Amino acid sequence: MAKHGGFSGGMPGNMNNLMKQAQRMQRQMEENQKEMETKEFTASSGGGAVEVTVTGKKEVVKVKLSEEVVDPEDIEMLEDLVVAAMNEALRQAEEANSEVMNKMAGGLGLGGGFPF
Repeated sequence: MAKHGGFSGGMPGNMNNLMKQAQRMQRQMEENQKEMETKEFTASSGGGAVEVTVTGKKEVVKVKLSEEVVDPEDIEMLEDLVVAAMNEALRQAEEANSEVMNKMAGGLGLGGGFPF
């Protein structure tokens, strides 16, 4: 006699497919994260007088200063330019990371919201 209603061992087809898709998405996210960590983002301030490079891991790897911006009488201006360049480079890294995450979320079919 056949059983009705209930599962006969194992996951139903849809659940199995969802699990596979989730595992695939996790692998893609890990690959994207590793790729982001190797990217570098450079920003400048003061018309290029200060240049800062950060990685996708948000680590500063380079600061370049033009000679004309190094004025012992105006250290505050140099500090402000370094901060501005660093913040812009970090913003670029964050924006690139958000784009990657949005593409991943689009792959989940979440679109613009939930239907409830």
